[in-house]
Amino acid sequence: MYAGPAHIGTLRIASSFKNVHAIMHAPLGDDYFNVMRSMLERERNYTPVTASVVDRNVLARGSQEKVVDNIVRKDREEHPDLILLTPTCTSSILQEDLHNFVERAQLDAKGDVMLADVNHYRFNELQAADRTLQQVVQFYLEKAKKKGDIPEGKTEKPSVNIIGISTLGFHHHHDCTELKRLMVDLGIEVNEVIPEGASVHNLKNLPRAWFNLVPYRELGLMAAKYLEEEFGTPCVDITPMGVVETARCIRKIQQVINDQGADVDYSEYIDNQTLYVSQAAWFSRSIDCQNLTGKKAVVFGDNTHAAAMTKILAREMGIHVVCAGTYCKYDGDWFKEQVSEYCDEVLISEDNGQIGDMIARIEPSAIFGTQMERHVGKRLDIPCGVIASPIHIQNFPIGYKPFLGYEGTNQITDLIYNSFTLGMEDHLLEIFGGHDTKEVITKGISAGSDLNWTREAQTELNKVPGFVRGKVKRNTEKFARERGLNEISLEVMYAAKEAVGA
Repeated sequence: MYAGPAHIGTLRIASSFKNVHAIMHAPLGDDYFNVMRSMLERERNYTPVTASVVDRNVLARGSQEKVVDNIVRKDREEHPDLILLTPTCTSSILQEDLHNFVERAQLDAKGDVMLADVNHYRFNELQAADRTLQQVVQFYLEKAKKKGDIPEGKTEKPSVNIIGISTLGFHHHHDCTELKRLMVDLGIEVNEVIPEGASVHNLKNLPRAWFNLVPYRELGLMAAKYLEEEFGTPCVDITPMGVVETARCIRKIQQVINDQGADVDYSEYIDNQTLYVSQAAWFSRSIDCQNLTGKKAVVFGDNTHAAAMTKILAREMGIHVVCAGTYCKYDGDWFKEQVSEYCDEVLISEDNGQIGDMIARIEPSAIFGTQMERHVGKRLDIPCGVIASPIHIQNFPIGYKPFLGYEGTNQITDLIYNSFTLGMEDHLLEIFGGHDTKEVITKGISAGSDLNWTREAQTELNKVPGFVRGKVKRNTEKFARERGLNEISLEVMYAAKEAVGA
């Protein structure tokens, strides 16, 4: 699975807000979220998630008493503004009435208690996070509406809600800083950022913004759609990633705020940023980047980053994207529409084996994918730049590395350029101690080797330069298999070489 189970998405939202505590109703072992967040985010505060453990005693007596006691106890100990009860597959299997648990706990708890109402069999982590955020926003706006606490009208100056910045998101903190800087440059105030670092008490202020900016398609669109339907707040959902899409996003913002009475023209700002601030536009015309023109690449990730990276590679850097793919199957039509004209083929799949075999078949010069594709690349000796979740500790850099905005264009350009094997690099590696290659032995990545190489053939293979040795080995073994040969001798190597015209 590229995306985690639904309860991980709900817990990401709960632990992103300030002073919100999550109670997860699950067996012991399902609370790995605490360890994962503590390790990856490198934060100093504890993770506000408590597991209400399902054990044999609970199964015998029923869960209500224990869950309600845990909610009330945490309310008393931590004084959270909100306790979010998080269902899991286990609670679904037990068919427990969690709505009733919440109503019962609310009688004794001083803070708010609500249920993240997400079907854990139908939705994955990303879908659950999107739904949970929308439910929390709706809960507090309806509560404020009943009390008459929603502020009247819009802010005096143009303002924005940035929706979808979350804990455990790919470079989310850096992207948020860059988006805030961009808004300052455009003379736009940031009204609220949700959910990361937000207080649920401030959600009543969301309708004051002139527009909502949703940088990631996976998280925030449902909340933005709710705000548009209930309060008429327009939504800008163009991801400002790459020179072209960043400019398109800014032009859309210009249109949205001018429609509401502002009078701004960001054309000069876009030109100045593109020509002088972002180095990406200049670099794409340099001799270094031209050396990459036509090189083959494969892109795979979530919808937001895979679509944006495909466009950047093909449109801005002249790199041949042979295949672009996503694991967001539930939103596959959007992805196809975005990337079809920029790549040869589109792959929508959650099967890592299928994706690995596709990469082995294409043998691109570089991969841009998740950590799972990076591992495939290691086995195939193909460099990989990580552009999307799933991720691990190296994708939570301490240094400033946004992917969005104009500084993001520089970071992405560096990532792309440094992901390709450059010039004399392989030759120098051979001279200074050889290649540490981990070659595969078939056109797929899942099969083990069932072929023997004679000593003479192995010696001959070792004479092949490192940067093509893996390809020669794969082609030779493919040739042998097609002819039912169990051993590769010098004669088989030469025959395979002739067969491919090398």
